[in-house]
Amino acid sequence: MHRVIVPVDFSETSLNAARYTAQMLAGKDNALAVLYHNYESQDDHDVSLNYQESLKKEFLKAGVKAVQTESEMGGDLIENISRLAHTIRASLIVMGITGKSAIRAAMFGSNTLKLIDRNLYPVMIIPPDAHYKGIKNVAFASDFKNVEESTPAALLDSVLDLFKPQLHIFHVNKDISVSESPEVAGQKILFEQMFKKYDTRFHFLIKNDFYSAVDSFIKDYDINVMITIPKHQSNSMSLFKTTHTKRLAYHSHIPILAAHE
Repeated sequence: MHRVIVPVDFSETSLNAARYTAQMLAGKDNALAVLYHNYESQDDHDVSLNYQESLKKEFLKAGVKAVQTESEMGGDLIENISRLAHTIRASLIVMGITGKSAIRAAMFGSNTLKLIDRNLYPVMIIPPDAHYKGIKNVAFASDFKNVEESTPAALLDSVLDLFKPQLHIFHVNKDISVSESPEVAGQKILFEQMFKKYDTRFHFLIKNDFYSAVDSFIKDYDINVMITIPKHQSNSMSLFKTTHTKRLAYHSHIPILAAHE
């Protein structure tokens, strides 16, 4: 069973992420949606329950087969979600993020980013203008170096197994010879072994500008989700410390899936 936690505070941001998740899980017999709300005081308890029950009905109406609600008062939100994820052995946590100014803020400390930084479970970030169109094509950029050590294959598989997508692994470089090196050939074999359940394609993009290459790649291959791998050695806000990922997140109109190496 794939257990997917959806933290909700009933803002437009979280409701957008929740509704995306409902469409994403609709009709899947092996998925459980867990709607989590953290309320501030006992006075908010009844309101919280009513909101959750209303959203639960919306999930069931959308075709989600199994939905449960979890709520608690106070405490550290990130620790609470992380503890719940550990308790239920979650496959995925889905959170929303607002527009560009909020994405900029997220790079330096929002709950979404804190959760990614402190949590060992995959987190999917849903941008405000994301519309669910199925998850048929998933991509992530690789430098094709030490892929066995740097790719969290088991964590990614726990999410990808829900959708059985085509997996596009790509590399952007100015030099075509990179794709022909023995080192890259060996790393491709390792990728194929790690993701043997999926139709895995490799792409070597010969371009000077990484970001325009990614934008074109997303459009050309109808990419639905972009994977990024935060690095444990970065001591804070690791997802957005690299320039590449900052700019990808800032401009992204598709969900980003973050899973720690």
